[in-house]
Amino acid sequence: MCGIAGFIDNTRSFSEDQLNNMTGTLAHRGPDGTGGEIFKTDTCNLGLGHKRLSIIDLHSNASQPMFYGDWCIVFNGEIYNFQEIKDELINKGRSFNTQSDTEVILQAIDEWGHAAVNFFIGMFAFALYHKVLNRVFFYRDRAGVKPLYYYTENGQFLFSSELKAFHKYPAFKKELNRDAAAQFLQYGYILAPNTIFRNTFKVKPGHYIDFDLTSSTFTEHKYWDVTDFYNKPKLDISENEAKQKTEELLTSSCIYRMVSDVPVGVFLSGGYDSSTVAAILQRDSSTKIKTFTIGFEEKKYDEASYAKKVADHLGTDHTTQYCTIKDASSLIPLIPEYWDEPFADASAIPTMLVSKLARQSVTVALSADAGDELFAGYTKYSYILNTSNKIKGIPSSIRSSMAGLLQKIDPDSIPYFNSTYNFKTRYYKGISLLKANTVQDGLKGLAKFFTDHEIDQLFHGSATSDGSSYLFSGISEEFADDLSKLLCTDYKTYMVDDILTKVDRASMSVSLEGREPLLDHRLVEFVAQLPNHFKIKNGNKKYLLKEICHQYLPKDLMDRKKMGFGIPLVEWFEAEIKEYINLYLNSTYISAQGLFRLEAIDKLLQGYDKNKSENVFKLWNLIMFQLWYERWMK
Repeated sequence: MCGIAGFIDNTRSFSEDQLNNMTGTLAHRGPDGTGGEIFKTDTCNLGLGHKRLSIIDLHSNASQPMFYGDWCIVFNGEIYNFQEIKDELINKGRSFNTQSDTEVILQAIDEWGHAAVNFFIGMFAFALYHKVLNRVFFYRDRAGVKPLYYYTENGQFLFSSELKAFHKYPAFKKELNRDAAAQFLQYGYILAPNTIFRNTFKVKPGHYIDFDLTSSTFTEHKYWDVTDFYNKPKLDISENEAKQKTEELLTSSCIYRMVSDVPVGVFLSGGYDSSTVAAILQRDSSTKIKTFTIGFEEKKYDEASYAKKVADHLGTDHTTQYCTIKDASSLIPLIPEYWDEPFADASAIPTMLVSKLARQSVTVALSADAGDELFAGYTKYSYILNTSNKIKGIPSSIRSSMAGLLQKIDPDSIPYFNSTYNFKTRYYKGISLLKANTVQDGLKGLAKFFTDHEIDQLFHGSATSDGSSYLFSGISEEFADDLSKLLCTDYKTYMVDDILTKVDRASMSVSLEGREPLLDHRLVEFVAQLPNHFKIKNGNKKYLLKEICHQYLPKDLMDRKKMGFGIPLVEWFEAEIKEYINLYLNSTYISAQGLFRLEAIDKLLQGYDKNKSENVFKLWNLIMFQLWYERWMK
């Protein structure tokens, strides 16, 4: 795992110092080595920089930038099946100078062109320069496990694994993208291709950019899309065949992700996803695999005891650490430092802690994310489907009128209910479901912390949450069903821009490589085509994955209420985070900032003072924005 950064400078004003400054910001991603190369072409200066975390082929001759013929590459990630690809290239008469997967990428693309990416099983973001073609290609993996950002303005094109590198480039203009700020406050993260800055974007998962240095133009191309597999007809397959094939693919995926020249461990929560991964790996290992868990003193958030029981049953080498209020408080200021743009998923804190815990023993850790998105584990899916079925018979005009009437009623004025937990938020989410014309609209409404009306009231001037990137498009009505639309939407949005961003930044903050076995594209493609009753059966969510897990772990050990991976935010908010309200949501700060309306902030604070749970998540999002703003915009 590494960090990459660089520039295409058509003004030819910048060179080695700027490249070194950019890559220097990524030292946490790659503490084992630094490399850079400047190419002075007829039209521009091209800089390719690299920070190395040595995982495969620890020898110095595997350092980057790496050259082969007319090609040069800087690469972040892993190609797990590089040895098989290498063997095929050797059969074609090629020879290799290293044992690295980086050289395999170079020779594979030299042999097969852009089609080579279809052979790669892995996670990756890389920049690839061809001297004769005078082109640079920027690739991002299918799922978006590895990040890749770019900035383009006034003859400059910057790229990096993290936004912080851009701040070290003199021509970068850190202009706030107000629409992205509104989107963040609504969802708690920013959806690709948007970023918090204007003229700055994320390369979309499953895409590559082709930059022509001669004409100084670039185009983006799609090479893979999960939508294509949800668009296919469902497989005509028995449950036993589905289970056998899923387990086979999952096993292959797990084994691939153990390929390493450094120690490897597993994040173990005690839930179905991570327990299944740990069970498969321990079954095939002659030694105890290392597993790591973060627990909480607050019992309703704590899964550590369950993880310990799973570890004992499997016989892993298990380590547990408990997250305290003091731990959380010390990490909150680091979130804007490592995430670069506003990020409000509070589970970033325990993810940072478990990464730090694992890094004491290993350099690579497997994280079992995406089980809920692939196998329909979230309760919201059943809720949206059931609600949608109930209101389908009501004409849209009547539903719209009902929603309009309910919007005129202040939920605070409704007796009894106005004193129940989080009623106001649930009231407005109910209205959004009533207005929804599609299940995707329902998913979008449920995901929002702030309503559109609240966003309008919050910002000075215009700031619109651009939900278009969140909405699902391109699905075939001929084959697609509502559950598939929900799963596909979450896969392309919440999973990549929240979950995967969280794990990447948290793990890389301590120079730990995180790997995602459930996101092997072969598994994703197969599961997307499975009939829905293998995912939710008689109300039993994640049915097929659970059946596989029960082959390794007793059902009575695993079958319990889903808890998720978060922190006791409501319980901790008043004691530990009230200071941030005083620092960054006071009238002096808000007025000087000039972004938010003071009266809207005051209204949120009044609601919080009245009922601590009422606006806690909205205020958390605001605080995370303000912490980011203080770090990167001042």
